Amino acid sequence: MDAIELFSGIGGFRVAADTCAIKTTFANDIDPLACKVYRDHFGDGVLHEGDVRGLVAAIPRHDLLTAGFPCQPFSSAGKKRGIRDPRGTLFEVIVDVVRTHRPRWFVLENVKRLLTMERGLHFATILASLADLDYLIEWRLLNAMHLGLPQNRQRVFIVGEAMPPGEPFRSTGTRLKSTRLASLSDIAHLSVKHREDAARPDRWRPIENHGVRFPHWGLSYDGRFFGFVLPIFSDRGPSVTLKHVLERDVPDEFDFTDATLKWIGKNRAVERFVQGVEILSNQSGGARMGYTIFGVNGVAPTLTSTTSRHYERYRVGDRYRRLTNVEYARIQGFDDDHCRVASVYDQYSLYGNAVPPPMAKWVLERLSSTVQFSNEPRSKRQRNLFEHA
Repeated sequence: MDAIELFSGIGGFRVAADTCAIKTTFANDIDPLACKVYRDHFGDGVLHEGDVRGLVAAIPRHDLLTAGFPCQPFSSAGKKRGIRDPRGTLFEVIVDVVRTHRPRWFVLENVKRLLTMERGLHFATILASLADLDYLIEWRLLNAMHLGLPQNRQRVFIVGEAMPPGEPFRSTGTRLKSTRLASLSDIAHLSVKHREDAARPDRWRPIENHGVRFPHWGLSYDGRFFGFVLPIFSDRGPSVTLKHVLERDVPDEFDFTDATLKWIGKNRAVERFVQGVEILSNQSGGARMGYTIFGVNGVAPTLTSTTSRHYERYRVGDRYRRLTNVEYARIQGFDDDHCRVASVYDQYSLYGNAVPPPMAKWVLERLSSTVQFSNEPRSKRQRNLFEHA
């Protein structure tokens, strides 16, 4: 399978693709430093540096498109109620490439708030644009800490599968037999009615009739969608905490300054866990205010591109320090030296902006197979995923 990686950054999707024996034939990013890291790690053969809008003609045919695309506002002009216009945005480039090359698959990644931006208008626009291309769309909100990473990082993954000519989904009564991002154990918690509705695209709601937020999991096709909050994630792996990824010998340069220690002395004890994050103390006793000090018995808050946020403040043994660049790499699922050609300072933003390879791998592995839910041989009828026993 040949893949392209748009908005590649330091290559989070590429790392995952390599482990899945998927060949990346084209990659692009506009950030020179991210491109420097990409070239150092993967070579210069497939990377095209610059604005992707000027490189569309250079994109080869491919089976899979991956992209951790940036959020940009959509225009309210020229579209029907409940949906905006994606023209003029970088997301439009993704739509154009999919329309031109019609890959069998695409996998997109974005932040959790994508599901609620503009009271649902933003995600509705994305679904409508992709659904117009005759792809079955499935999305799910995943958390890195459920996939072996010590980080509370929630990201939306959107998978599109090209429908073959003559696919009868538009026909009344046609049933969907399987999904890619939800297992039988996950779906089993839906009521009989919800499972029946999920299996019948003709019963799905028109995209323009969306609510103020989209559920954490859902399906979309031909201008309609079904969504639900799945109560469990059955593929959840063993818990990994920060203690498992800390470096043993950390230089003093990562310790707090005397001025910071002075402020910390005014903190109030909190000593509780919030979404897996151990909060020891802060100025006001709240979870996200003041000089918050975190422990290492839980996971890290979401790593981002800034290097001055409170999540850098940890108590490790009897030391108060920020996380090292190597610890950032481990928290995101990269090799320790993945960003070795960048300064220590710049590595924080490079890792913070990246797609964690273990999250991408979990999704990519589900493109090549679907769970079989029947004990009957393949020559006989496969049990419908949404069928209740």
